[in-house]
Amino acid sequence: MSISPLHGGLVFQEDLQKPKGGAGVAPATTQKVGGLELNQRDINEFFNPKVSDLPFEDRVQLCLSVGEEVIQESELRQLLASKPLFNCYDGFEPSGRMHIAQGIMKAINVNKITRAGGIFIFWVADWFALLNNKMGGDLEKIQTVGRYFVEVWKAAGMELGNVKFLWAAEEINKRPDEYWQTVIDISRKNNLSRIKRCAQIMGRAEGDDVPAAQVLYPCMQCADIFFLKADICQLGMDQRKVNMLAREYCDAIGQKEKPIIISHHMLSGLKEGQAKMSKSDPDSAIFMEDKEEDVKRKIKKAYCPEKIVEGNPILDYAKSIIFEKWGSFTVKRDAKNGGDVHYPAYADLERDFVQGHLHPGDLKANVADAINKLLMPVREHFESDPYARKLLEQIKQWQVTK
Repeated sequence: MSISPLHGGLVFQEDLQKPKGGAGVAPATTQKVGGLELNQRDINEFFNPKVSDLPFEDRVQLCLSVGEEVIQESELRQLLASKPLFNCYDGFEPSGRMHIAQGIMKAINVNKITRAGGIFIFWVADWFALLNNKMGGDLEKIQTVGRYFVEVWKAAGMELGNVKFLWAAEEINKRPDEYWQTVIDISRKNNLSRIKRCAQIMGRAEGDDVPAAQVLYPCMQCADIFFLKADICQLGMDQRKVNMLAREYCDAIGQKEKPIIISHHMLSGLKEGQAKMSKSDPDSAIFMEDKEEDVKRKIKKAYCPEKIVEGNPILDYAKSIIFEKWGSFTVKRDAKNGGDVHYPAYADLERDFVQGHLHPGDLKANVADAINKLLMPVREHFESDPYARKLLEQIKQWQVTK
């Protein structure tokens, strides 16, 4: 293995052995994939952080509203009282398609955090995607997908003034001693059993047969939190175990200030019994590039038993996306079915549904229309912006040829 600026430091032996005319390592000057210059657009062009002008309690409630679980509220209050600008972190693996929870729901949550005075740091986990063998372990492809994600969030309404995107490979190589010493120390202070319990963060069960390289993953993700000096970890409930590992590590090294954990809800899959969406099952989720007819078809087929709330993904979409985005929801229906009805809060819609006053068919049709309204700016951006359009075309080509 040798060093390359293009790959954030890594060139593997199999790449060095490829013939010059083949799919080896590209020159380290300007990274191009399919004729597309990836450095053409600054992913942090809108970064201009500002403190919040909201009252203290409003800032607290905005942060709390993001989390299905918050550890701990008292620490959150202390943080917001002492720091007008605080660091909040989330990491994402650029791994192909983006579903609506990563797109719309994430934009909603980020906007809440930044309005509360947070600088939201997106850790573009290119090395992590390599460890998890995303995009065939090709870092050029992984970084292209990372830029695609940024374009989606921009079009989805994410307010980017207080948002900073950092490439993991690039940042780690600026301060490698600090980063890798932390990774090693975390691994020394935990046994293998504790680290394996974090396997869920990679989308894998604890007992799955995985490459030994992926034992590194939880230790690296835990180290990210300290490397980025994150005050808050704002990830999904599926990342809870590694975030708790970071708090446990603070105890092990005698650090009093621990990262606060704000874990957001995991949006349900559209099929019966799916606790979360799956990228490997296209009909289990709405994706950010889905066409209008795709959304209508998927929502129409989705599990939505009459009068049942538990495990109902359509109600979950209404609660977690539509009401979070707009605060209210108007269901349009024929006069013979009761006519239009406006719901100022999700609890009102749920009550009508449970009592049988709102039929699943009417709910589905209106949820599909609302989702399509949210996706329209994204579709328009990838049609009208040449750079964004090329990114999506390239990723789709990789998906077809892989």
